[in-house]
Amino acid sequence: MEVWFFHWRGPPTGGPRVIVGVYMFRVAIFIDGGYMDKVLRNEFGGVKISYDRLACEIAYLIRPDLDVLRTYYYHCLPYKGHPPTRKESKRFGAMQSFLESLDRLPRFEVREGRLARRGPDEQGRYHFEQKMVDVLLSVDLVRLSTGGQVSHAALVAGDSDFVPAVQAARNAGVSVWLFHGEYYHNELWKLADERIRINPKLVEKVRWVGR
Repeated sequence: MEVWFFHWRGPPTGGPRVIVGVYMFRVAIFIDGGYMDKVLRNEFGGVKISYDRLACEIAYLIRPDLDVLRTYYYHCLPYKGHPPTRKESKRFGAMQSFLESLDRLPRFEVREGRLARRGPDEQGRYHFEQKMVDVLLSVDLVRLSTGGQVSHAALVAGDSDFVPAVQAARNAGVSVWLFHGEYYHNELWKLADERIRINPKLVEKVRWVGR
């Protein structure tokens, strides 16, 4: 898909002006935070990463001259009871601070879903599942793709719920790149135009170095 930006250009003293088109390759990056957490925890020992550096690396891997429109990060705050335990309050506050820090990064936008508690099951255990994250990501992917705002879309995810949105982006002429861990849905993998495994080399490049 070609992304063109038009502006008027003419002599400073007046006279006829013409429309000039400037071609750009532009990407929007969509990160399923829950999926990325699992990849880092299960495959890389829970290492912390710098998400602004991750966005830069993703864009560079697609093509070095790629402009980043925005990076969208999707997650939800952890469960907190009423009243919350000390552990729940600490976990909730840490996640809240993390999301706020991401939202302050240039060209980053955080989208929050919600966490639903299910259960208890036969063993008396409760289970938690994210709600709205897949819908929010899918809506953004389709909106930017069909609106002609991007030439590329980078998806850090592995869920089959994103298949319809990826198909819509492809139909709009957008090149969809999937960045994934060990586990991913095969239909999503097959539908992506390009696939890149999140590997130790990439993770080491974006490893968080505390200030």
